[in-house]
Amino acid sequence: MKNTVATLLAGTMIAAATPAFAQTVENDSPFTGARAQAVGGFDSFKAGSSVDDDGNDNNDQSAEGAVYGAAIGYDVDLGAVVIGPEAEFAWSSAKTDFNNGDFEGFGFGNVDAGRDMYLGARIGAKVGDRALAYVKGGYTNAKLDIRSNDGTREFNEDYDLDGYRVGGGLEYAINQNMFVNAEYRYSNYSEAEVDFEGTLPDSDRFNVDLDRHQVTVGLGVRF
Repeated sequence: MKNTVATLLAGTMIAAATPAFAQTVENDSPFTGARAQAVGGFDSFKAGSSVDDDGNDNNDQSAEGAVYGAAIGYDVDLGAVVIGPEAEFAWSSAKTDFNNGDFEGFGFGNVDAGRDMYLGARIGAKVGDRALAYVKGGYTNAKLDIRSNDGTREFNEDYDLDGYRVGGGLEYAINQNMFVNAEYRYSNYSEAEVDFEGTLPDSDRFNVDLDRHQVTVGLGVRF
């Protein structure tokens, strides 16, 4: 997956640097150049399809909360399509909880969602002069902070999760320098390790199956 993302990003940067492509960029396009934005929305972790807990009807194996952070990117308007790399750093309030005495977990014990990183690219098609419909994909890494059994104390240990993210959205240019967007993102984490406190070595990597669904809105500026 990491090699695929690297190839995708390299191709994007080459396209952005090619003079022949640069000549096709519309000078008055609101979808070209560097961008930065604030991101916020809904976040949900859920056990993947390989995890079966049907014996406990009260356990939905999920945790929900708010996601908030910032994203940067660089877009090139090639006329028919808009393409460019992007990155995001975010946090989440999602955590495991107890519902009427029943533990609502998803296979990682008592945890609190930590930081969430994403590196990828997007490609879109203009819808009129001000709107852009796009799809995106890339590599994502997330942390789950380990808490005590009663949830009152957080240890300096966490799960380090690796996976991929895909999604799509719609962006609207308010003017040449400001935009808003809304998107849905799905992430799947398939590998993990435990990062221990202090000088203890991290655990060996192991397979996991964790789904993440996010619905976000953003407000940004172009430079």
